[in-house]
Amino acid sequence: MNGIALLILIIPAAVFLFIGLSGRSLKAGYAGKIGTAGAVAGALFSYILAYRYFFVLEKIDGIYRKIVAFPVEWLNFTDDLHIDFGIYLTPISVMMLAVITTVSCMVHIFSIEYMRGEKGFQRYYAFLSLFSFSMLGLVVATNIFQMYMFWELVGVSSYLLIGFYYSKPEAVAAAKKAFIITRFADLGFLVGILILSYHARTFDFETLTSDGVLTTLKSGAAGSFIGISAISWAMALIFIGGAGKSAMFPLHVWLPDAMEGPTPVSALIHAATMVVAGVYMLAVLFPVYSVVTPAVLTVIAYIGTFTALFAAIVAIAQTDIKRVLAFSTISQIAYMMTALGVSGFAGNGQGYAASMFHLFTHAFFKALLFLCAGAIIHAIHSNEMGKMGNLRKYMPVTHIAFLVACLSISGIPPFSGFFSKDEILTAVFNKDKLLFFTLLFVAGLTAFYMFRLYYRIFTGAKREYQHIPHEAPKLMLFPLTVLAILTCVSGFIRFDSFMDVNAAHEHLNIPIAVAGVVFALAGIITARFLYRNGNEIPAKITGKYAGLYKIVFQKFYIDELWIFFTKNIVFSLISKPVAWFDKKIIDGVIIDGFGRMTEKTSRYIRNFQSGQIQFYAFVFLFGTLFIAVWALLSTVNH
Repeated sequence: MNGIALLILIIPAAVFLFIGLSGRSLKAGYAGKIGTAGAVAGALFSYILAYRYFFVLEKIDGIYRKIVAFPVEWLNFTDDLHIDFGIYLTPISVMMLAVITTVSCMVHIFSIEYMRGEKGFQRYYAFLSLFSFSMLGLVVATNIFQMYMFWELVGVSSYLLIGFYYSKPEAVAAAKKAFIITRFADLGFLVGILILSYHARTFDFETLTSDGVLTTLKSGAAGSFIGISAISWAMALIFIGGAGKSAMFPLHVWLPDAMEGPTPVSALIHAATMVVAGVYMLAVLFPVYSVVTPAVLTVIAYIGTFTALFAAIVAIAQTDIKRVLAFSTISQIAYMMTALGVSGFAGNGQGYAASMFHLFTHAFFKALLFLCAGAIIHAIHSNEMGKMGNLRKYMPVTHIAFLVACLSISGIPPFSGFFSKDEILTAVFNKDKLLFFTLLFVAGLTAFYMFRLYYRIFTGAKREYQHIPHEAPKLMLFPLTVLAILTCVSGFIRFDSFMDVNAAHEHLNIPIAVAGVVFALAGIITARFLYRNGNEIPAKITGKYAGLYKIVFQKFYIDELWIFFTKNIVFSLISKPVAWFDKKIIDGVIIDGFGRMTEKTSRYIRNFQSGQIQFYAFVFLFGTLFIAVWALLSTVNH
């Protein structure tokens, strides 16, 4: 098992190095085949690993083993505090390996046709492998500092993929925006890591979540700042890092713009892997949050719920199909955050298991939605819904796959999203009724905006196209078929049995399930009424409430607020004074002052190297007399 886990990491790293170093000397077709072969091999090895871990390896006291493979000490600060490297196998890390490699494999296959003929095809596949390696390394990290290193590598590789079309100013701006915003969030993550490790005396996940360390941290020995414990500050700062990666409000603004990258990249990075890194990190550290800082969990639950509602409302007004899916991703990740926020190992781990279950199912139906969007864009050459319609007869397979994904994300049985969303709603209902009814309303909004998307793309009045659309090639349809099948069957897995938490509850809560389906059906029926036949009612509504519609369409101007904050506060009030101080004081006074003083001093002492023997003799005589007088005075004093 250890060797298989190591292979899963080595394969994408080796593929990245080979394709990257080969450059243009490697034909594009070979780059695609090599990259795809590596992704397929990684997926197969991850399935073997998952089977052996869950079904062959014996449990200890009914709990899955936590395995640390290939531990290597890297940096030693003290006897207790050191940074190691290794591979950490737990139920959620093994699950994440399978999810990441599956989606990566489907994206690699889909991209062979989608990216055919694109300039930089080899570079694209090299970056895909780098990203896969980074994400796989993140989920098997043995300690929080190792996770942080791969966390940053994920940020770099996502920057490269988002900015793949570097000749487009929008893509360059989106890449920089994603990189800079997540760097701000990661600063909080790093500070939180330093505070936590200082008081816990360890970076190691297994030690950090042990009963002894949790008891020590809970005792309050770490001290406090403005009435809040240092550990609470640490865990809140760590959550900020997760909120940046997982696009929680108000750090969500980078994700919609990241759609400027190739559509398969959106499926890989912004649907199933990178954006759930924050959720995964919170899940790994969940014992610390649950036992030591439950108040921080409450804050996380409320931020998650607000983000889910905010993103769902904004998605209603978007016309770019990829941006609708981007805000959908934000909303669904927020569901997972809320589920973690209302959970607790001390009582019932239902929310924890539900969050991981939704992470699992969401990976498949959201990757399916993005790849379907890629097939549609490939046929229409546009992202705008206004240029689409009645595609059902032109793209029947894509139509069925997209419909399956829409039904799943809307929470319609028997698709996977129904089961995982029901478990989240049940967990939230048992904890906080306000959050429950908010998420129930969001479920209705989700169904509405997803079927608004579906009806505007695939139905409507007969539409004439300049170039007749066509179904995607078979190599693009294969990933759609696989992901559609997974979307249909993954909900029937008794997922909580793999999570090692106390999640004793009905697999299906009938009253809550009925309520969820009713809200979803209400959203679907409303979307059908407004958009199926291409009537003028939506235009009349937006015209009547033009002001409100503009606010929602402009995403409540949060992006503009960030720009105002950055330019007028960060740049003007912080960066400019710092730049002035650096230029005038540090450079002008201190550095230039040392330079001027050195220059003047050198002018005075340069006569010592004049070559005049008389001057040398004078200095020698003066020095001798000075030493003699000094020695005489010292003798008299003694």
